[in-house]
This record gives sequence, C-alpha cells and structure tokens, in this order.
Amino acid sequence: MKKPERMKLKLARIEKNLSQQELADRVGVTRQTIGLIEIGNYNPSLNLCIKLSKALGKTLDSLFWDGVTDE
Repeated sequence: MKKPERMKLKLARIEKNLSQQELADRVGVTRQTIGLIEIGNYNPSLNLCIKLSKALGKTLDSLFWDGVTDE
C-alpha cells in the first residue's frame, strides 16, 4: 500500500501537468527515481526534497509530511 505522503508528490506532479520524466529532468534525477519515490520505495535526500518542492511550487511540509502539527 502506498504511503499517503508519497501520493502527495504524485498528485502535485499531476496538478502541474508534468510526466515523471519532465519532473526528473527539472530536478536532475532519473524517471525511475521519481517513480520509486512516488510508490514509497525510495527515501529522497533533503536536497532532493527541496528541489522537488521548488519544482512543484509546494512546501516541504505539504509534500513530505502528514500534516500533523504540535498545536
């Protein structure tokens, strides 16, 4: 079963109308890496998370955390 955090990345990519290859090209990784992140089989580095966030116009929190706050 996919982790909800990973589905956020895929949804953000689809919202931007980007293929896995287009996103991969923008952040400097392979299409396979994007696919593995989306299905939860690869944990991206913080640097890659930042690149993905910028490429998709999202915050790190909105893409990679479950939204639980300390409030």
